[in-house]
Amino acid sequence: MAKLNVPEKSITLTEPAEIKAYVEPYSMWFEHWDVDSRLPSPAVSNEEILELFKPEIELLSKRGGFVTADVINVSPETPGLDAMLAKFCVEHTHSEDEVRFVISGRGIFHINPVNAPVFSVEMEAGDLINVPEGTRHWFNLCQEKSIKTIRLFQDSTGWAPHYLEDAIDKQYSPLCFNSVG
Repeated sequence: MAKLNVPEKSITLTEPAEIKAYVEPYSMWFEHWDVDSRLPSPAVSNEEILELFKPEIELLSKRGGFVTADVINVSPETPGLDAMLAKFCVEHTHSEDEVRFVISGRGIFHINPVNAPVFSVEMEAGDLINVPEGTRHWFNLCQEKSIKTIRLFQDSTGWAPHYLEDAIDKQYSPLCFNSVG
């Protein structure tokens, strides 16, 4: 279950409709899709995941102008994981939307909107988020350091982070709130 947290306002939301309503003023999307009933096994390949969710990927592609999709699959055994994660846990923006649909595992997006308090969205299997182009944000994996997620791109070469010199990411906990279970 996703969890949205706004520390400055002591707000915590766990219902998908409430999370969706909270992020919409920031031009963000949040949705929850059924994953468990569609995956034949946890060991499903990246190619099988893209095929299983092809109808949703096509709808999202039309909605957001996405031209390609891939799957990121990381775990504590992934070579160079810490170096990879170090690129995402620092506040940055992108020159295109960042879309993530979590198939398994957990992670937390921290969003730093202009003229509003920082909030985080902890995501797990079935959660989809769109962080619009230019939105200040950063991402951390949860304690298990494991996630499998579909990414969508508006440019076939993908996106690059644009790091911010005055990043405030160090002021916020990188840890997820929900316990594993």
